[in-house]
Amino acid sequence: MGWLAMLRWGDGCTVAPRDDSATATPTNGNTPMRATNNVSNGRLFGVNLQFAICNLQFAIFLLFLSGCWTSSPNNVVVYTSQDSEFSEPIFADFTKTTGIPVRAKFDTESTKTVGLAAAISAEKDQPRCDVFWNNEILHTMRLQKQGLLVAYHPPIADKYPAAFRSPDGLWHGFAARARVLLVNTEKTPKPDRPKSIFDLADPRWKGRVGIAKPLFGTTATQAACLFAVLDEEKAKEFYRSLKANDVQILSGNKQVAMGVAGGQLAFGMTDTDDAVIEVEKGMPVEIVYPDQGEGGLGTLFIPNTLAIIRGCPHQENARRLVAYLLSPEVEKRLAEGPSAQVPLNGEVDAKVRIATPRTVKAMSVDFAAAADQWDAAAKFLTDEFTGG
Repeated sequence: MGWLAMLRWGDGCTVAPRDDSATATPTNGNTPMRATNNVSNGRLFGVNLQFAICNLQFAIFLLFLSGCWTSSPNNVVVYTSQDSEFSEPIFADFTKTTGIPVRAKFDTESTKTVGLAAAISAEKDQPRCDVFWNNEILHTMRLQKQGLLVAYHPPIADKYPAAFRSPDGLWHGFAARARVLLVNTEKTPKPDRPKSIFDLADPRWKGRVGIAKPLFGTTATQAACLFAVLDEEKAKEFYRSLKANDVQILSGNKQVAMGVAGGQLAFGMTDTDDAVIEVEKGMPVEIVYPDQGEGGLGTLFIPNTLAIIRGCPHQENARRLVAYLLSPEVEKRLAEGPSAQVPLNGEVDAKVRIATPRTVKAMSVDFAAAADQWDAAAKFLTDEFTGG
């Protein structure tokens, strides 16, 4: 299923203002969180995901109508799913250093990456975007498969592990995050705390655990990786078990982390950048790097990725920005800043606040194979969780 097919206007789809607070507010201090009013647990997945898809359709529709992204000879246009509070100061320093203004287009928390990638695909005959800074890898590789990326080999790229960069120079991975379980230590006795992503389906925690919408962002990347690593049928069984366990679906990973920290969830699946924020605020939470035991899958580490769009209007400026973002200074800044990301350049000397692939067992995954699995994963997740 292609992006535009997945984003088509569905029967009976209506667009309404999104209310993220609905997924983060408990009905009372002791009741597990619910994302919508008067919706049965069996339909919770479908309602939230269908609503997210409707929002995304509307966002793409507005993008096509606006036509407001004009080009200037001396700027660089970036489409980025990296949170603005982390990326905008870096863009400002790039402009200060080079004199090249950065025009950034950001996504939303609930439609991470998918909307931007769909826009790049739709604009392929007349690209507006110069650089795609994706906070994950799946949709970068899907753009590669469409032939929409152009190769660039900055000298700094050789400092990065081969597993996290394209051998053809079509994309470059840097500054990774881990997919982790964030546990509320007041709601989960220590002997009962989860150790694996499969504990999300444990009946002991029915209705008390959460994930972000699995069609978007790093949650989508994780789904594609599980389809590749476990095989398709075992991955489908896993997601069916989550649905049967009434797992709560929130608008984004940040909302999952906040729900755990606030006690509405016993634990949930999120990214380390969102988890660290709650840890460093002093909330009663603990990060668990899942599946570390013998025979375990290991913890999934997902890099940010950079790619230059084929036919982009500012290719030289795009190259300068990519080289700048791959610099040791930027990885150090992302590691030591609020997002607490993991430097992938082994020569970066940074104070790292989370576990890394060097300190915990990392999931072994072929990202190209995972990207190949996304159509099957997306169709299953859409049919299973947004069907009637």
